Amino acid sequence: MLDNYEMLPNGIIRQINITKIKYDFDYSNKYNSYGERSRYLSYLRYGVLIGVIQHIPTSLLDVGYGNGDFLEACKNSIPNLYGCDVSDYPIPDGCTKIQINDVPVEVTCFFDSLEHFEDISFIKTLNTSYVYISVPWCHYLSDKWFKNWYHRRENEHIYHFNKDSLIAFFQENGYTCIYSGSHEDIIRINKTVHPLPNILSCIFKKM
Repeated sequence: MLDNYEMLPNGIIRQINITKIKYDFDYSNKYNSYGERSRYLSYLRYGVLIGVIQHIPTSLLDVGYGNGDFLEACKNSIPNLYGCDVSDYPIPDGCTKIQINDVPVEVTCFFDSLEHFEDISFIKTLNTSYVYISVPWCHYLSDKWFKNWYHRRENEHIYHFNKDSLIAFFQENGYTCIYSGSHEDIIRINKTVHPLPNILSCIFKKM
């Protein structure tokens, strides 16, 4: 294992000492440079959610909503939409910016966001029925592979998950996995890890 990293009993890899980075308007605004790809990804995420839970949720919270593209994709069908982000990037019209657990929601989403938290134990306190998450898929083939891995991003990505460790973590916190896959790779293929999957997506239901 590299210096300043540890593997937790459930298989999650965690950076130990952290130098905080700034999450501001510019950090969120960079997602606009992805153009149509970001919007395509948002509608793909929305379609998978509806396909898995088999109904349109009444409320949804996007934690780390970035430039708001996913909330925009949900606006015409989900009546109560919320976003949470440490950035000062404005939330889309018709959505409400809140803190986690300000209101109960049916679905809580973490798209490329949970790995940024310094402490992820708050998952067990979520007032939600479903959690929908995407994270970089850490295969940890060797120390050398991990050191050079595109998604390691020291001080930005604090936690690293593979499928087993992510499912184990959510099981420990009262959730069962009802979907797992790498559907985002249709849009987010990464040549540095291909043919291994790049992005891991899971939907969990509270037990």
